[in-house]
Amino acid sequence: MQYAVREAAASTQNLSFKVRVRNTGDEPIALSDVTIRYWFTADGASSAFVGECDFTEVAGGRDGITRTFGTTSGTGADRYLELGFPSAAGNLAPGATSGETQIRIHSADYEHMMQMNDHSFDATLTAWTSWENMTAYRDGVLAWGVEP
Repeated sequence: MQYAVREAAASTQNLSFKVRVRNTGDEPIALSDVTIRYWFTADGASSAFVGECDFTEVAGGRDGITRTFGTTSGTGADRYLELGFPSAAGNLAPGATSGETQIRIHSADYEHMMQMNDHSFDATLTAWTSWENMTAYRDGVLAWGVEP
């Protein structure tokens, strides 16, 4: 799981980042078996959240990337956005990466949110970084990272 920040401001209307999956195993994996979670705090936003896929290099395109919000409790998170990949994304060979996917999270009313207190955010990570504060799951089982 690799991450890079796109919007580094402490307060923003859009939580914005890019992700890619890296297969560190010895066997190919189906990307459709993988989900990713970005953990954040609602910071009092009163409207529903929207997840946008601005760009992806993954086969199946932007509309193929599923975006599902959930709630949780933990340090640095009371919400998460879970990303999923379509079957058209195919298999990821050992050592390969999925290609870049750019994501934005905002409230329906574009209310400002603080990122500095979010589990998955780090303003200093502007280049691709293996980032354990975003989690990856294979068939629903935690395969990478640390949940809040």
